[in-house]
Order: sequence, then structure tokens, then C-alpha cells
Amino acid sequence: MSIKAEEISALIKQQLQGYNNELDVEETGIVTYVGDGIVRARGLENALSGELLEFDNNVYGMVQNLEAGNVGIMVLGDDTGIHEGDSVKRTGRIMEVPVGEELVGRVVNAIGNPIDGKGPIKAADHKPIEHKAPGIMDRQSVSEPLQTGIKAIDSLVPIGRGQRELIIGDRKTGKTSIAIDTILNQKDQDMICIYVAIGQKESTVRASVNTLEKYGAMDYTIVVSAGPSEPASLLYISPYAGATMGEYFMNKGKHVLIVYDDLSKQADAYRELSLILRRPPGREAYPGDIFYTHSRLLERAAKLNDKLGGGSMTALPIVETQAGDVSAYIPTNVISITDGQIFLNSDMFYSGVRPAVDAGTSVSRVGGDAQIKAMKKVAGTLRLDLASYHELESFAQFGSDLDAATQAKLNRGARTVEVLKQPLHSPIAVEKQVLILYCLTHGYLDKLKIDDVLRYQNEIFAYFDNSQTELLEEISKTGQLPDTDKLDSAIQEFDKMFQPSKEDSLEEEIENNN
Repeated sequence: MSIKAEEISALIKQQLQGYNNELDVEETGIVTYVGDGIVRARGLENALSGELLEFDNNVYGMVQNLEAGNVGIMVLGDDTGIHEGDSVKRTGRIMEVPVGEELVGRVVNAIGNPIDGKGPIKAADHKPIEHKAPGIMDRQSVSEPLQTGIKAIDSLVPIGRGQRELIIGDRKTGKTSIAIDTILNQKDQDMICIYVAIGQKESTVRASVNTLEKYGAMDYTIVVSAGPSEPASLLYISPYAGATMGEYFMNKGKHVLIVYDDLSKQADAYRELSLILRRPPGREAYPGDIFYTHSRLLERAAKLNDKLGGGSMTALPIVETQAGDVSAYIPTNVISITDGQIFLNSDMFYSGVRPAVDAGTSVSRVGGDAQIKAMKKVAGTLRLDLASYHELESFAQFGSDLDAATQAKLNRGARTVEVLKQPLHSPIAVEKQVLILYCLTHGYLDKLKIDDVLRYQNEIFAYFDNSQTELLEEISKTGQLPDTDKLDSAIQEFDKMFQPSKEDSLEEEIENNN
């Protein structure tokens, strides 16, 4: 029995079929250094910047430095199980996080894993954390208001959908509170909110999540948390992870609000990584690309044009200052990238003016484009009123004799400061803000005592809710101020019912005590 050459050839071909599909070639390297969350490895000549690598103990790392002979890797987790001589292999995937509707209402870490104890997340898709920002032609100008529910912001430094507005101030001046209140005010506004907590105490994040749950805001919010006990690598990538989650919704034509709390701590984490990777330090030991680190993050906020669905992502980065110094390195960097800043003054905060928005230092470069017409009309003179009040206030304390015009300006200014005060977690609908500011600018509050102003506000809101709902609805639906005769008539009707507080004389007080 003989076997023909053709049969041997056919048999070999049959055996070779599918051989290429089974062939699995992995590029692996050897760890040469490990410490402080940084690993160096050799043998990964084809590794990509930002690529995910897997270590022997199933911990992942992300490529940061590409150098001759070795690769610098930041470990995304605990590095204590990694040792010199261990192998590390390429995954071929750039660092990515889960995205989709499934994340809404959840608390996740910087790599998208749930940390709220509510079970795994079956995400629809995964996207790279680094993504090129929309180009000029992909955008349109910011014109749609994003209502924060905070009178001092919506009237003085309005924010538009697609804007980047910096919240800046010293430690413990209410920066996070402004961000949380803005998220609370997005209820029923068709807005997805993302709160990125960078280096915040876990108890603080827990309290913020409890507040969001209490007011029903977790129904449309994703919380990304990278605590101070976590590696610097996770603090560094967490805002990029949050931006990627937000871009998923923006690209579907939805509106997103993202808060980065705060970028000072992210900059510190990036400085730590860079110094351990032996990158050259620059000013204040920050790496030379710290500006680019923040600009490529914040430029991802945009209002897309109608061809791309008209979605938007509004960014509220938070930066901490030392003793109110806005001229420090990181604050000036982020100020130059953003479209304005809300500056919180610690002196105002501790004197009881809360939120402590400093009208003189705060600015919105979008301005009136992000306000409804009714708000523009009633808030037009507020900034000047406040500026002249603070100027006159400093002179008035040295002299007792003031002419009537000066006295009137001081009275109006004091009532303006009082009106702009607002309790925590009490956002106010824009139509009600317009109402109380109309009362202020048209002199209805001038006759009141300072202590009566906020009570007057609450009672007139209740009166309009019960008896004048059509006027409030007209403001909210059209964005225009209603007929001024009707509005004045309604306010005057309320004034007849309002009971100002009585000022007891000293004799009456003694008699009451007896």
C-alpha cells in the first residue's frame, strides 16, 4: 500500500487549517523596579502610552513613560503584591471605563467598579478615558442657561450649558455645597449629573451621597470617588473617567453637568507620580505638562452643534486657594482655561453671608447669554449696587452725617446682601428668583427691616404659589417678565397682608420680663 504525494499534501493542509486562529502571541516584560505605586519593566518595546498592562497577581497598570530600555507604569491598585522579576504582559487595550445608563444612580471608583454595595454593573459599553475634545466646528456658542437655583450665581455669574465655570476659594468656604445644590436643582431638568470626588474624605463623600439620595438627585447622578487612601494613580485618572462617562450621554444629544472636586488634589497626585517617575520638576515641583493635564480635561466640556445632536457637557471644576491667593500656580492655570470663576470669600462666609460669592472677583465670560430675559432685566444693576454699597460702607463707618442719597444706597445695598443669602440645600426656581429680585430692584424691600427680608421672601413665594401661579408660570415658560402692572398689583396686594416684625422698646422689654 502506497500513499500518494497529493494525499500527504492534502493531509498537511487540513492539519494547518485554523492554526493561525489558535496562535496566541503575548508580549511580556520583566519588572525591574517597584515602589510608591510605580513600576518599571523591560521587554515591552511595543507598549503604547496609556495602555493597560496586567501583572502576575491580576493587578493592572497603565503605561506612563516610554523610555529607551524600560517602560514606566503607574499601578492602578495596591502594588504590595508586585515584586522585582515578576512578569507583566500587554493587554493591547488603552485604559477604559464602563459607560452607559447602568451607571446612573451608582457610586463607582476611578476605574468604574461599583463601591456602593449594590451589586455589579452590567455596562453597555466601555470607552477610553482619554478622548480628543470636540473641535471648533463641532461646537456651537453657549446660549442655554443652566440654572443653579442659587440667587447669587444665577443673577451675578450665570452659567450656560456647555460652559466651564470654576468654583474657587479657601478650604471650608462652601465650594462643595454650591456644586451639590446645583446638582439638586437639576431635578426634572433632563440633565445627567456626575460628581467626581478627588481625594475627598470618604465620610464627606458618604454625606454628599446621602444628601443626593435624600432629595432624589441620585436618580440622575453618577458619583465617581477616589479617596485619599487610594493610590495617586486613581486620583489622577478619576476626572478623566468621569468625563468619559459624561461624553457618552453628550454624544447621544443629552445634557450633562460634571463637577470635579477638586483639581488641586488631582494636580498634587499627578505631581507625586511625575516625581517618582523622575520627570523633570517645574514651578512648585509640578511637572511641565500640568497645564495640559487640566486643559485637555476641561476642553472636553462643550455645547455640540445640531448636526452632532446638540448635546452639552457643563464642567464645574473646584480649586482650593491658600489665604485667598488666586495668583498661585494651579488657580491661575485653571482660571485661564475656564470661562469664568465663582470666587468664595472666607471673610464673607464667616460673617454669615452664605453662599459667600464675591461679586467683585467672580465673573462669567458667557454672561447674559446664559440668562433668561426676565433675569437680565431684574439683575442688571445688582453688581453695581453691591460694588457701590461695599465702597460706601467703608466710608460710612468713619462718619455719622450721611446725605439722603448715600443713606438710600446703603439701605438698598444691605437689603441686596440679605436677599442673596440662601440656606444650604434650598435651591430656588428661576421664576421665584426673578420675583424677589424684582421686589428688591423696584424698592419693595426698602421699607423693611433687615431681619424681615428673608421672611418676606418666603411668604411672598407662598402667596404667589397659592394665588398668583399664572404669573410664575409665565416667567418659567416664556422667560419674559410678565406685564409689570399685573406684577406690581400682585406684590402690592401681598404687601397689605405682610406683617412686619415689631421693634420692642426698652420699657416694653423690661415690662415683659417682669
